Amino acid sequence: MSEYQILYDKDLLIQLKNGSHSAYTEIYNRYFYLMYIFAYKKIGDEELSKDFVQELFITLWSKRESLSETGKLSSYLYISIRSRMLDYFAHQKVKNKYLDFLKTYESTADEKTDHIVREKELANYIEKQIQSLPDKMRQVFELSRKEHLSNKEIAQKLKISESNVSSQISNTLKIFRTKFGDIISIIL
Repeated sequence: MSEYQILYDKDLLIQLKNGSHSAYTEIYNRYFYLMYIFAYKKIGDEELSKDFVQELFITLWSKRESLSETGKLSSYLYISIRSRMLDYFAHQKVKNKYLDFLKTYESTADEKTDHIVREKELANYIEKQIQSLPDKMRQVFELSRKEHLSNKEIAQKLKISESNVSSQISNTLKIFRTKFGDIISIIL
């Protein structure tokens, strides 16, 4: 039994804010399954539920320093994952509308104007999602996808390891797969 297993959530939260990997691991072990069941009951998709929970814990770690020590950890986790799911459902509607539009694009010439508007809306939405990423993750992603730098060049420019660059890009793509689904490969 680890010393962290006997700590209350409030104490784990304090340890997490101080950068304790052990506290993070205990929170993960304590809440992963509960968050997964909560997500699964709402959306009924195992993989998507796991993705939501993974994204939740990635965000928990990246925003650990800004967490309130007086807040209730379980409430924070439930509210965060519920918010992510609501965002997902709202964006699914946008994605479905966009995919429907692509299917019928060639049917009339009048739809070209609508396509341009939707494309701009989608581009704005994508940019908004990029800007909402944690700073380091956003920098790495923009250097990779917008400036087309290699992982090595990004690592040198930001003075971080190549594996950190690779990890940041991988985590970003996981987040975007959750938000954009099948059209991620078209977008990026």
